Amino acid sequence: MTRRARVLLGLTIALPVTLSAQQPAATPVRAAATASLSLNDAIEQARRNSPVFRQALNDAGPANWGVRNAYANFLPTFDVSSSLGYTGSGASTFGGSTFNQSSPSMSSSYSLSFNWRLSGQELAATGQQQASRRATEADITNAGEQLRNDVTTQYLNALQATAQTEVARQQVQRNSDFLELARARYQVGQNTMLDVRQAEVLKGQSDVALLRAQQTENEAKIELFRRMGVTIPGTPETVALPDSFPVTEPQFDQNQLLSLARDENPSLKAFSARERAATWNTRSAKSRFLPTINLSASLNGFTQQFTDENILIGGRIASAQGQAENCRFQNALIGSLPGGAGVPGYPNGGIIADCNAFSNLDATGDALTPEARAQLLERNQVFPFSFTKQPFSARLTISLPIFDGFGRNLQVAQARAQEDDLAESVRATTLLVESNVRSRYLGVINAHRAILVQEQNRQSAREQLRLAQDRYRLGSGSSLEVSDGQNTVTRAEGDYVNAVYEYHKAIAALEFAVGRPLR
Repeated sequence: MTRRARVLLGLTIALPVTLSAQQPAATPVRAAATASLSLNDAIEQARRNSPVFRQALNDAGPANWGVRNAYANFLPTFDVSSSLGYTGSGASTFGGSTFNQSSPSMSSSYSLSFNWRLSGQELAATGQQQASRRATEADITNAGEQLRNDVTTQYLNALQATAQTEVARQQVQRNSDFLELARARYQVGQNTMLDVRQAEVLKGQSDVALLRAQQTENEAKIELFRRMGVTIPGTPETVALPDSFPVTEPQFDQNQLLSLARDENPSLKAFSARERAATWNTRSAKSRFLPTINLSASLNGFTQQFTDENILIGGRIASAQGQAENCRFQNALIGSLPGGAGVPGYPNGGIIADCNAFSNLDATGDALTPEARAQLLERNQVFPFSFTKQPFSARLTISLPIFDGFGRNLQVAQARAQEDDLAESVRATTLLVESNVRSRYLGVINAHRAILVQEQNRQSAREQLRLAQDRYRLGSGSSLEVSDGQNTVTRAEGDYVNAVYEYHKAIAALEFAVGRPLR
């Protein structure tokens, strides 16, 4: 037997398994790690970037403004408006009457209005909106707790996949050593080519199992970053998850957990907040039976300027000529009365000496005096800010609805039904929370027991493999015994890894049921 064969025969394939009883080993980095992500960092990034959680956060803004709006309803409202307009010349019909406008005109206006309203709904709105805001805050807290549980569970899934990859890699190493030993024994004539081929098949199967485990690990890391709301930096192989979770015997007290859950569970608190909001909705519906007080006031002004001054002046001349003609008629009439003629200074017996001057006409009677023309044009120059003010107006109204077709009664009945439904939802959620705490508490206890059982199975599988290797090395055992032993160790190691992380996930589920971290 050659020296090389002796060395190979002295090799053992009983490799120590590196998974500790407290924490499965992490996968050796296949590429240079460029990112390290702890669980706390993952949760913080998820709170900043998770689309689902950000949608819940968006509800806080409207809820806060709802409270402000409820208090602002006690204050009066002020409205300011203004307008500019143009109207062409022509005829328009309104209400069966025809109105003619000979000149186009430009107009402007302003309006200042004040309104104050007080009703039972305004009085109830403050409490209603505050209760709604507290319910929104409870929903956000509940969404945050769900996000924390979701990220924690996926972080554990990724660590579990990493540990399973390490188990598969150890199986590849064992099968590689077994293949080398089989070849060495074949070279010295201590086994057949059949043993070598069997070892090659086992090596290939373990290589495929390692590839599958690595793919599962990659998918778990990618899914973790998706739940965080970000894209994974680089490739999954370059992301390290450094956190470890030691296995300790659970020391929880079930009664204390139930008490904590009743006080801390965010889902239960959210339903309780919604129930209080529903109570205020009922009060708001009842407030519709109260009277409503409304106080309003307004101040308005307008301008109208004709753009065709010749038409404006022509109309004023025609009006003045009519006044002058009427003046002369009145003078003649007075002069014809007994005692009316021969009044000193008035040869025609009238009381107005110059009817043209009285009507702002010049001596010819066909045009306005320069002063009258200038005044007319000046009065027309009002657009857009020389407003004509309208009288100030104010009104106080008190209304009390008497009968509205039972609309208010219907709203009160609907609000009470919603309040009762939410009360039942609170009771149902309380029962569900208590049930979840009890079942998940038992799940933690049994998961820890499963770790102890799997640890014993792992030790027995290692001992079985060691015995099979010794028998094979001494020539009294077969390669089949060694391969069976290696497969048994791989299954035992994988089961132990699963038991460890099922325990950690059971604690995470218990924390979610209680509503707060427990370690």
